[in-house]
Amino acid sequence: MRPVIVVEGTSDINKVSNLFDADFVSTNGSQVSRETLNYIKELSKTRTIILLLDPDYPGMRIRRIIQNEVPTALNAYVDRKLSIQGKKLGVCECDKNEIIRAINEVFQWKVNYFDKELSNITTYDLMELGLVGANSIIKREKLSKKIPIGKTNGKTLLKRLKQLQINKDKLIEILKEIENDC
Repeated sequence: MRPVIVVEGTSDINKVSNLFDADFVSTNGSQVSRETLNYIKELSKTRTIILLLDPDYPGMRIRRIIQNEVPTALNAYVDRKLSIQGKKLGVCECDKNEIIRAINEVFQWKVNYFDKELSNITTYDLMELGLVGANSIIKREKLSKKIPIGKTNGKTLLKRLKQLQINKDKLIEILKEIENDC
């Protein structure tokens, strides 16, 4: 079945619909209505939901609201630096190749890293691996380029790793890949 890509507005739909064979839902900006949330929730029972939202505060806020209602939603993140045109920032301002990369990364990650074991990661594990605490921001940013978790603090990182069902062994494997890439 075709995935459902959730975006913020109709201009995003116009841009992205030329790139992917998918259905689209617009949140109509940062004020996500209860009706829209219920609709996305209902769709998620039979369809893959992908969140492709602007890389700014309102976009992250919308992402959190939807994820609270639909924890199975997949996250596609466009690079903030590649999402700026003039004074505007967003998916609509992205180069089409960046949008394609963000969506494809979701599916590539799902194939390469999805682990059916429940996540056994703890905050202590994140501290031990240098992903929480002093000087951990850079390591989290490198991790976010490898798997689609977006920019996170320690608490959000733990939540997203658990949502993605990444266990400790898989996380260690991913971190080794990052070290080898450097």
